[in-house]
Amino acid sequence: MTAVKLLWLSEADRTLPLPAYQTPGAAGADLCANFPPATRVTGITLAPGARALIPTGLSLEIPPGFEVQIRPRSGLALKHGIALPNSPGTIDSDYRGPLGVILMNAGDAAFHVAHGDRIAQIVVATVVQATFTLTEILTETDRGTGGFGSTGVKP
Repeated sequence: MTAVKLLWLSEADRTLPLPAYQTPGAAGADLCANFPPATRVTGITLAPGARALIPTGLSLEIPPGFEVQIRPRSGLALKHGIALPNSPGTIDSDYRGPLGVILMNAGDAAFHVAHGDRIAQIVVATVVQATFTLTEILTETDRGTGGFGSTGVKP
């Protein structure tokens, strides 16, 4: 098991749960909104089409060779149209700043994010860095240059 170190930010509400897996087979650990004192009681309401950076009250130390991906919660997406516009968001192993989640309301009604709400999930994943080399020609494949929607289409 890989260890990711967590650090509470100075204004964070430390009574809220740390990221946690809800079932033994879960790939993602739930992440909570952790508003600073000024907005802790009120939270934030997202109008349809609006987006906001929601604080988590945490910074991370991710081991080299890993990343943390921020992913949407399927229930929020299905029931309310809440999405992460940069999904999955990537937190690199050398980043030590505050962890925030960009939420977007793609639904047709306002959505309220309250202090302590589970807003996203984090997935720890391995990272492979590649070397990039320029070439004069690429190898041929059956698909070739077929783009979006081209697989499974008979010529």
